[in-house]
Amino acid sequence: MFSPDPSEHDFVIKDFVFESGETLPELRQHYLTLGTPRREGQGRITNAVLLLHNTTGSSKGWLAPELASELFGPEQPLDASRFFLVMPDAIGFGGSSKPSNGLRARFPHYRYRDMVVAQHRLLTEELDVDRLRLVLGLSMGGMLTWLWGQMYPDSMDALVPLASQPGPMSGRNWIQRRMQIESIRSDPDWKGGDYDAQPSRYALTPFGALLTQSVVRIQELAPTREAADALYRQMVERARKGDANDRLYQLEASMDYDPSPELELITAPLLAINFTDDELNPPELGVFERAMPRLRNGRNVLIPAGPQSRGHYTALQAVQWKHHLAAFMAAELAAA
Repeated sequence: MFSPDPSEHDFVIKDFVFESGETLPELRQHYLTLGTPRREGQGRITNAVLLLHNTTGSSKGWLAPELASELFGPEQPLDASRFFLVMPDAIGFGGSSKPSNGLRARFPHYRYRDMVVAQHRLLTEELDVDRLRLVLGLSMGGMLTWLWGQMYPDSMDALVPLASQPGPMSGRNWIQRRMQIESIRSDPDWKGGDYDAQPSRYALTPFGALLTQSVVRIQELAPTREAADALYRQMVERARKGDANDRLYQLEASMDYDPSPELELITAPLLAINFTDDELNPPELGVFERAMPRLRNGRNVLIPAGPQSRGHYTALQAVQWKHHLAAFMAAELAAA
C-alpha cells in the first residue's frame, strides 16, 4: 500500500473579490502537494496535476488508500515520482477560509466560479504553474473541472471530471440540496447564523446521503427496519459533527452552476467518467448525449453497476475507474 507524505501549505490572497462583489481582506487557500515539480529549460513547470475534492471532503480525502494507493503509487496513473500533485481545499472547506473561522453568516457568499479563480491564483501566483498536465475532480471537484475548462481553457493539457454533469443545478440534485438548506435556515437554534452551540435539528434530514450511496449498498447495510433506524441515526450523528454555516454555504455555492451555455470554450481533451447507479447524476437525463458533440475532443465513459459499486461514491474507489484514466492519459498526454 502506498503511504503518501504530502507537504501542507497556506496561500493568502489579499483583498479577494468574489463574483457577488463582496470582498475578503485575506482569503486563505490551504493546499497539499505531493511529488516534485519538474522544469524545462526556460524554467516552466511541466508535470503539475490539479486534484479537486468532493462536497463532503477536503484535500486530505485524496490521501485515502482507495485513491492514493490506486493513483499515486509507483507505476500508477498519477505516480507521485513523475507528477507534481496539487490538492487544494476549495473555499469553504478544510483549512481554507470558511464561515466558521469567525465571520459566520457574514462570510462572503462564494460560488463555484470563485473557487476556480482562487485555485488559479494559487497555481500561478504561489506555485509558478501556468499550465497543468491534467485537472481531475470528483463530484463537486468534477463540476469545478468543467468550469476550469471554460474559464482557463489554455491552462491544461487534459480534463477528467468524475461523477458530475455539464448541466444546470436543477431537478433532484438541487431539490435535495434545497431541502438541506431549508432545514438549516428553519432550525430555531440557527439564529441567523449567530448560534453559540451548533444547531442540531437540521441534521434530522440527511437526505443527501441517500442519493450519494448505492441503493443496493444501503439495503445491505439496512436489511430490516431496525437496521434502517440505526443507519439513520448514524447519518444524523455524522451530520451533527459539522458546522451548520459551513454546510449551508457549501450547499448554496452550487446554486448557479451551469457550464452548458459555454461548452464550446473547452478546448482541452476531456474524459468524463460517470456511473450508472449514481442517483445524483442519473444517465437517463441525457445530459451527455447533448453535451459531448459540442466539445472538440470529449467523450464520456459510463461505468455499469457491479458488486463493489457505491453509487455516486464509486468516484472515491479509483480501482473501478483508473484504467480509463490511464488509457486517456496515455493517448492524450503523450501527444500534448
